[in-house]
Amino acid sequence: MRHSPKRLEDFSVTDLEAVRILLRGDSVIDWHRLNFVDPAEVRAFLVANAFDPENTSDRARMDAIKAEAIAFLRRHLEYSIPRPVEEASVEELFLIASGKGHRQTCACTILKCMHIIHHLDGRELLFMLPLSHQELFHLVEAKVYRTIGEMLVGGYPIVEFVGGRKHKDSLYTKLLSKQETIAAQVYDKLRFRIVTESEDDMFPVMEHLTKTLFPFNYIIPGQSINSVFGFKQHCEAVPHLAEMLPKMQAGKDLDFTPSDNVFSAASYRIIHFVVDMPVRLPHAVLEKAPAAAWSLGPVTFVVCEFQIIDRVTEATNEKGDASHAQYKERQKRAVMRRLQLGKQSESGPDSPPRTPGSVAPGSQATPPPAEVRPSDGFPAVSLANPTLRSSTATSVCEVGDSAEFSANASPATKPSSPEG
Repeated sequence: MRHSPKRLEDFSVTDLEAVRILLRGDSVIDWHRLNFVDPAEVRAFLVANAFDPENTSDRARMDAIKAEAIAFLRRHLEYSIPRPVEEASVEELFLIASGKGHRQTCACTILKCMHIIHHLDGRELLFMLPLSHQELFHLVEAKVYRTIGEMLVGGYPIVEFVGGRKHKDSLYTKLLSKQETIAAQVYDKLRFRIVTESEDDMFPVMEHLTKTLFPFNYIIPGQSINSVFGFKQHCEAVPHLAEMLPKMQAGKDLDFTPSDNVFSAASYRIIHFVVDMPVRLPHAVLEKAPAAAWSLGPVTFVVCEFQIIDRVTEATNEKGDASHAQYKERQKRAVMRRLQLGKQSESGPDSPPRTPGSVAPGSQATPPPAEVRPSDGFPAVSLANPTLRSSTATSVCEVGDSAEFSANASPATKPSSPEG
């Protein structure tokens, strides 16, 4: 498996589509085609979805999902499927969906239904297992830290990496400050932040994450924020990427993907997205599942947030009104107003400083702000000139700890700092 950075000149249309959906927060259900070019690319995508195509049980599971998708389309939507498409293997379906004509449309339709069925089954599996959130979060952290360690060994220009869990005080504050005070809508209980050397390093980092950590089809729609650069403009500066733009999925291509967070300063810039990460459960866990869960497969899903930013932008964000300390102070004041005054606080003199999407005077060209803030409940970790011995690349943190990768050393652990 490749661990060294992919050059922009080597990006495929699939690579570019993966980065674009991450930045925009679109849904793959709205796509009309795929762009896989060969079986190797399809296999890599299945592996990113936590399937092992060589495993007999996984092969049976993929075939079962396909059969259920076809059965649903026929019984509920009376959808006709050509026999060559019905009899195609899962890998062949992806290649047919990357072609043209009626069969391509049928293959895409089946794959979209398979995506939904697999996701629902994975969620149902989670409710059947005697597995705590702490144990589940540990599996995700192990997967993320292992991937970041491999990226550092491979030479990815990551200068800082932070991973941790949101503290209870921060969760309380967030819910009290949101109009929708529903705990199920808090996506950053588990979150990770990556700082790259430069803005140009972001595309290769995002591309690799969608290949090794989470597949692009599990980016949660409507939760992405991109206030760093315009996708189209960035691609047009690279001839190879510019040539692929006409092949991209149709749809309005905004320069930025804005946030509606009234507590962020207008000058704050970030790339932020939420994924429902596929996690393959250990055999020891699956053995404890009831018989009704055996047909659901070995993969479940865990929601977590990611932030990606470059070193210069990170330093700029921490100056003045855009700093994390100022953000938290604005949020705390709003919570106290809401607790004491309720809706009366909305028209008071201390109401939030701006409306969603507004720009401060004199900064009309500033991109829209991001919703989540860095280092919220855990310390930042410096990775100046980071290198890791390959023997340490798969080390992970203990449950609940933040990750620290230091120069020429193994990943270490340190307790998360209290909320400020």
